[in-house]
Amino acid sequence: MANTDSARKRIRQNTVRAARNSARKSRMRTFVKKVEAAITGGDREAANAALREAQPEMQRAAGKGVIHKNTVARKLSRMTARIKQIAAS
Repeated sequence: MANTDSARKRIRQNTVRAARNSARKSRMRTFVKKVEAAITGGDREAANAALREAQPEMQRAAGKGVIHKNTVARKLSRMTARIKQIAAS
């Protein structure tokens, strides 16, 4: 257990930040799942709409340091490519 006031404060800060980061990551995953569901359903318009909603959420998570920016770029690129394949099929 922490013995100093500063260590106790750091524990409180870490707890709050962990909860906030967890919520951000969860929210991002929810938006990604909506895109995945639309892609699986084969609905290009719905998939595009879901991607437009998911993109800022993912970028925000990267900006806050919850997830690496290259991971977001990779995921967005792959989802966009899969949406384009719907039209080609």
